[in-house]
Amino acid sequence: MKISSSPGANASARERILYTATRLFYEQGIRATGIDRIIAESNVAKASFYRQFPAKEELVQAVLNHRHEAWMAWFEGSLTARSARGTPSLALIADVLDEWFTEPEFRGCAFINALAEGSVSVVVAEIARAHKEVLAEYLRGYITKLGHRAPKQTAQIVLMIIEGAIVRAQMTGDGAGQAAVARALLKAI
Repeated sequence: MKISSSPGANASARERILYTATRLFYEQGIRATGIDRIIAESNVAKASFYRQFPAKEELVQAVLNHRHEAWMAWFEGSLTARSARGTPSLALIADVLDEWFTEPEFRGCAFINALAEGSVSVVVAEIARAHKEVLAEYLRGYITKLGHRAPKQTAQIVLMIIEGAIVRAQMTGDGAGQAAVARALLKAI
């Protein structure tokens, strides 16, 4: 699941910074990634960087907002495509997760990772919570279309399965195995 493709030769400084920071924060963590490295790898001048993002906190917020939009578009698109090719079901969610978990770049959930680093700002924590709320609302709509009773409660159960599978896939390095466990749990609902 590519969050964004590499910016083209004509990309703006902001686009190059955002792409580079998104990649590095996900690969190495927010705290472990210094501004100087982002500047060097995005090929922008220090002054250009600080014109776009006066503080690292602003960059972190922009990255997480960008990641939210990209991840939700990918997740919804993948689930919609799988549902159109076969019988829509909760188990298809595990197929989408399996696709993500088995990619070489998989490093877990950027939002869980940001919170796990600790010492995040109130704004960053709110962005992470909002991402999960949007996902829960999307799941509620999908579950409603499937005809499940109590779609709000079922969405919370499904979200817990997704979150657990993400963390387990990251911890174990066994994405396919964790997607299989998620599939079994989703089928049991």
